[in-house]
Amino acid sequence: MIIPERMSVYINSLSTGNGPFLDALERQALLEEVPIIRQDMQSFLKVLLTIHRPKRILEVGTAVGFSAILMASNTDEDCRITTIEKFEKRIREARENFARAGLEHRITLLEGDALEVLKELEGPYDLIFMDAAKGQYIHFLPEVLRLLGADGLLVSDNVLQDGDLIESHYAVERRNRTIYKRMREYLYTLTHTEGLLTSIVPVGDGAAVTVRA
Repeated sequence: MIIPERMSVYINSLSTGNGPFLDALERQALLEEVPIIRQDMQSFLKVLLTIHRPKRILEVGTAVGFSAILMASNTDEDCRITTIEKFEKRIREARENFARAGLEHRITLLEGDALEVLKELEGPYDLIFMDAAKGQYIHFLPEVLRLLGADGLLVSDNVLQDGDLIESHYAVERRNRTIYKRMREYLYTLTHTEGLLTSIVPVGDGAAVTVRA
């Protein structure tokens, strides 16, 4: 936890939910241990969407489609979402969920390795939501920045790794050290690249919000 558990429980207790379909999908995902965005991140993202009002959204990492449906449900009818996923089981489940939600006309799911798919896309996108393999964010970044519009918003989820990021390299489990190193590099790049302005927010498991300066 990057904030005290009692505080997190209190904040989440204030949530009014996301409607019957998404609330049921969230319960199912948690039961099956499918990673979806946390409740406080859901609220944060909904506020960003309401302020920014994007018309073209790119999501890197679909899973079962929860966040894509959440974004579609909190944007205008003419907003279109493109989302990328490579795991066949998740692709099938996400497509079924998009159909059940009646949102196939607004959400396009692209299958394949994200880096290869990104290279084939054309921007600009008004909002890009990064929620895929954390160790790959730094590799995705050049293509993501190419696709991000001049007034676009880049939102990167799960960037603080449950607090591991502030620990010594040697305190991190060996199997997590590559992700640890790459995420620290990613955040340093976002915050020290000329022309980018980034705020790292301790919401969910940490979010980085980036705009062009």
